Amino acid sequence: MSGVSLCRALALVVCVAVATACGDAIAAPSAPPAGELTEARALIRAGKPEEALTVLRPLTRGRTVDAAVLFQIGIAALGAAQKPGLSEETRDTLLDEAIAAFHSMLVGRPGLIRVRLELARAFFLKGEDSLARRHFEQVLAGKPPAGVALNVNRFLAQIRARKRWSVHVGAALVPDSNLSTRSDEKTILIDTQFGRLPFTYQGDEPESGIGLSVWAGGEYQYPLADRWRLRAGGAISRREYKASEFDRLTVSGHVGPRWLVGRASEVSVLLSGLHQWTGSGVEDPSHYDVGLRVEGRHRLSRRTTANLGVSRHERRHDRDFHFDGPVTDVTAGIAWVASPTVRIDTAAGWGDRRTERERERHSWRWMRLGATALLPWGFTVGGAGTLRWTDYEGNWQPFVLGGGSRSDLVRSIRLNVHNRAFTVAGFSPQVSMVQEQRTSNAQLHDYDRLSGELRFVRLF
Repeated sequence: MSGVSLCRALALVVCVAVATACGDAIAAPSAPPAGELTEARALIRAGKPEEALTVLRPLTRGRTVDAAVLFQIGIAALGAAQKPGLSEETRDTLLDEAIAAFHSMLVGRPGLIRVRLELARAFFLKGEDSLARRHFEQVLAGKPPAGVALNVNRFLAQIRARKRWSVHVGAALVPDSNLSTRSDEKTILIDTQFGRLPFTYQGDEPESGIGLSVWAGGEYQYPLADRWRLRAGGAISRREYKASEFDRLTVSGHVGPRWLVGRASEVSVLLSGLHQWTGSGVEDPSHYDVGLRVEGRHRLSRRTTANLGVSRHERRHDRDFHFDGPVTDVTAGIAWVASPTVRIDTAAGWGDRRTERERERHSWRWMRLGATALLPWGFTVGGAGTLRWTDYEGNWQPFVLGGGSRSDLVRSIRLNVHNRAFTVAGFSPQVSMVQEQRTSNAQLHDYDRLSGELRFVRLF
């Protein structure tokens, strides 16, 4: 399937979903009783948010709820959660109520800056700093008044300084039309003493399948000094298919210092490693990497952030020793919050792998451009295009006619869509589709691949 066909197919899916699932969401709600709203606002101003909630909650029992009611519920719940003497359970319940109210408003109108600011505060108070930071950055993209921007930057500074635990866990179904990334060509040309002759290739056909992917990981940052943290973390992931030779188990870890250089910059130097098994169990072929990784982050402006990563690892295989050797990787990227509802990311990289076997030595370079947009009716759509060039050394005859080195170009297009209005315990389903194509001067190394992923992602 071509990239254009993929875009049209995904657009059709989105249109059908909107028409099917969101018909009721655009219905105009009835106006709330003015008396109750006036009373609730007065109670909030008087410092009695709990009493305001008692007045407001009955107004949410209809099929549709007015935006003014939702906003006042969010403000009241946020205020009540900051009252002293509350149990942690009660506080979290109130913050969840505020988050749900603000989220409901942003589903239909993602450009409401004041609502997004209050949602960011709710996430901040609950300790969900990664979500809070994202929303605060979107608020800054809306060009708020100077005083608001100053307070938002103070929140961001606190998030940066207090970061301790971070955890991620998830699962996904992963269909793939070409698991082995094999070519469907069956004829190869070989130079012989009788001239260039065609031969039939006896290799396996491309194999498709639907797999299950699960992953989990976490990190803790221990404060060493005012501007120094010790980072330590790890992750594990498992992907399984019916054809077990495509299964993969990866275990990784890292440890090292993080230095908060200034108000807008930070650097981490990490000792990192991983062990990866390919196949159905730990007895199958595997390799491990051990080395150093340097990560840097700098806020160029209140809407733009630059990232840099450099790593150097030594790779060792338990069976295929000719693949042993150092791997170097450099990545640089810029994230721009173009508006409260649009985010643009661009990145580029270079890498090099020095294997024992000369023909397997190669270097690569790549570039990617992507964007994510929050749309009305709760939809979030995103896409990215990537180009990757890989140049091999050594003689690739007979695959390269006449002999010589091999060069590949991989083009990929990724499209994502999920609906923020459909949630299960704060998570919403996300559908991703990737169309990938490799062209090569080496015979039998071209391929086309269409893959996808159905995963659950955290709200927003």
